[in-house]
Amino acid sequence: MYSDAEVAALYDLLNPWPDARLPEDRFYSPLIMSAGSVLDIGCGTGAMLGLARERGHRGRLMGLDPDRAALERARRRGDVEWVEGVAAEAPRGEGFELATMTGHAFQDLVTDDDVRASLAAIHGALRRGGRFVFDTRNPRARAWEGWSAANPDDVAEVVDAAGRALRYWHDVDSVDGEVVTFHGTLAEPDGTVLRVLRESVRFLGVPALDGFLAEAGFTVAERFGDWGREPVTDRGREIITIARSR
Repeated sequence: MYSDAEVAALYDLLNPWPDARLPEDRFYSPLIMSAGSVLDIGCGTGAMLGLARERGHRGRLMGLDPDRAALERARRRGDVEWVEGVAAEAPRGEGFELATMTGHAFQDLVTDDDVRASLAAIHGALRRGGRFVFDTRNPRARAWEGWSAANPDDVAEVVDAAGRALRYWHDVDSVDGEVVTFHGTLAEPDGTVLRVLRESVRFLGVPALDGFLAEAGFTVAERFGDWGREPVTDRGREIITIARSR
C-alpha cells in the first residue's frame, strides 16, 4: 500500500508544475509576481508559492489546503504561510490582492452550498478590487470521456523517490448531471494495485459560474478558453476566469 505521505510525493511527480515550460505556469506566474499578497487555495504541496518565492516574490504568500500530508511537504519551506483548511475557511479580513485556485481545484466544490460558502470566504479574504483567478474544465469538451486505462494519454508511468516504477490511470464511476465521480488507480507495472483514490468533481458551465460569482460579489473581468488567452469555445478544454471583488 501507498501511504498518504507517499501519495503527496507522487502528486508532484504526476503534476510537475509550476514549470516555466508549461502554459499554466506562464499564465499564473506574472499574476502572482505582480501581486503584493497572494492566497493560494488548494495549494497542495505548495510548489507554486514556493517557486514564486524563489523567483523573488517579497510580499505575503499564504497557502490553504485540507490535505495534511500535502501540507507537511509544503511546510518544508518556512518563508510561506501554510494553513490547513478548505476554501470555505479562507481567512476573512486579510485584504489579499490576489486569490488563486489552480489545477481545476474549483471543481472539487460539488454542491451549491460548497460553491457559495467558498466564494463568500474568498471574497472576504480579498481587498476591494482584489482578483480571484481560477480554472475549471469546460463541460462541453467532456474531458471525463478520456479518463480510462484504455486511453494511452491517461496512463502515467513514473518512478518514485524510492526507485519504484508505477502506473497511474483513471476510471469513471458515474456521471450524474454536472457531477462526475471517478477513481484513480496507482499500481505496479504488473498491475498490482497499491492505492485507489476516489474523487467527485463538478463541471459548471459559464452561465452557472457567472451566477455564483455575481451572487458572491464578484465581477468577471476576463475569461479565457485556454492558456494562450483565446476565447472560450465549445471545443476548448478550459474555462479560466479572472474575477474582481466588488
